[in-house]
Amino acid sequence: MNILLTGFEPFGGEPINPSWEVARALHGQVIGRATVQARCLPTAFGEAPEVLALALAELQPVLVVALGQASGRAEVSIERVAVNLIDARIADNAGQRPQDQPVRADAPAAYFSTLPIKAMRDALRAAGHPAGLSLSAGAFVCNQVFFELQHQLAGQGVPSGFIHLPTLPEQAARAQPSVPSMGLAAQIDAVRLALAVALAGEGVFPAMPDEGAPTS
Repeated sequence: MNILLTGFEPFGGEPINPSWEVARALHGQVIGRATVQARCLPTAFGEAPEVLALALAELQPVLVVALGQASGRAEVSIERVAVNLIDARIADNAGQRPQDQPVRADAPAAYFSTLPIKAMRDALRAAGHPAGLSLSAGAFVCNQVFFELQHQLAGQGVPSGFIHLPTLPEQAARAQPSVPSMGLAAQIDAVRLALAVALAGEGVFPAMPDEGAPTS
């Protein structure tokens, strides 16, 4: 049983992206008898959906959570809805900056997360992690991946969705003006808990302690 957990490569001139740092830290860990399989997605409109589709086909996961970086947010943001829109504020890592385009011309205007988002938020807050629900995943590659994920899994019964993470303290220290941040260890703990709640909440596996030890 696999959990697909994706993160992004750094973008916008940053040397690091918390979404990938968290995902790769959890790679190989066992949660509810399912193994976390981390994949790094390119921050590029043309390539990210292809890499995502390959990972879905390879792993046949029971749960999928995509992670992204949201500079300026002070909490773990569990996204509710992906919109069928690409409107890039900056160029992606391939130098492309598409604007006012659909993610898929033949798809609905939006997809909702199929994760138990309120249960995840409540569990994170109860554990001391700043967390909230968000109604906007933006219009950059994060939203594109979220939309593609929900489109590709529509009707398959696999819970899936997107979580935005704050910047890391070392990123905030370089920002002018400074932005909110959260330490890597706290982000890893928060995402691990979110995955466990998602599995239990969807009835994939009963709630049980995280076994934690990497298997690969």
